[in-house]
Amino acid sequence: MLPTLSSYTLDEMLEARTPDQVVFSQLYVNPERSRSEEYVAKLEKAGVQALFVTVDAPQLGRREKDMRNKFTQQGSDVQGDDEDDGAVDRSQGATRAISSYIDPGLNWEDVPWLKSITKMKVLLKGVQCAEDAVMAYKAGLSGCVLSNHGGRQLDTCRPGIEVLPEVMEAIKAEGATKENFAVFIDGGVRRGGDVFKAVALGAQAVGVGRPVLYSLASYGQNGIVRMVHMLQDELQMVMRLAGTPNIPSITEKHVITTNLADHI
Repeated sequence: MLPTLSSYTLDEMLEARTPDQVVFSQLYVNPERSRSEEYVAKLEKAGVQALFVTVDAPQLGRREKDMRNKFTQQGSDVQGDDEDDGAVDRSQGATRAISSYIDPGLNWEDVPWLKSITKMKVLLKGVQCAEDAVMAYKAGLSGCVLSNHGGRQLDTCRPGIEVLPEVMEAIKAEGATKENFAVFIDGGVRRGGDVFKAVALGAQAVGVGRPVLYSLASYGQNGIVRMVHMLQDELQMVMRLAGTPNIPSITEKHVITTNLADHI
């Protein structure tokens, strides 16, 4: 998934993809909507398959280490850093500077606009409750990502996997299926067993964040490859031990959800 705010330009990231690689994009909607429209058009032209609109970060959290480190590096060309004319506050860390590029007024009334500017599938990233998942389904969106933004936004927010069972129950009651509404989760995925649990509870995919950063920082590209192989190996082991020969055979019967919040 390509981030809106990256250390590399969109062209550089797209150039690095392999043939036939599935590519999604994460979007922070800019207060200047025309910039987001131009960016989305560029994504679609490049063959990106889906747009994940981040909705859990109208303002990025207070990250004190980041604030102490200040902000010196320019971002990518996505948000036009070279055109801000000093309007962006770079004295309080990267997080506060990045917040200047995020529209805090984004709301449900903007969904028709989002759908109108692209033919890509549009999903919401950062859903935290069943009610919002149902609203996303009824709004004609293609899915959602259950996420608490890595636990770096609002303290004590529930992790995606804890919210997952109630979301699946709610959207199924409205007629949603895996074919017409995808549900992903992220947050806390460290082992193949975590992937198994998420799939059993209804997720079609999981996002992995910190393990990627740890692997990359320690061993570079080889670290990423090793991490993926480890997750694959662990997932296969859990599947064998659980008697599930393939992904479709993993169901909610393979997990116990009693006292879910205490035992995840």
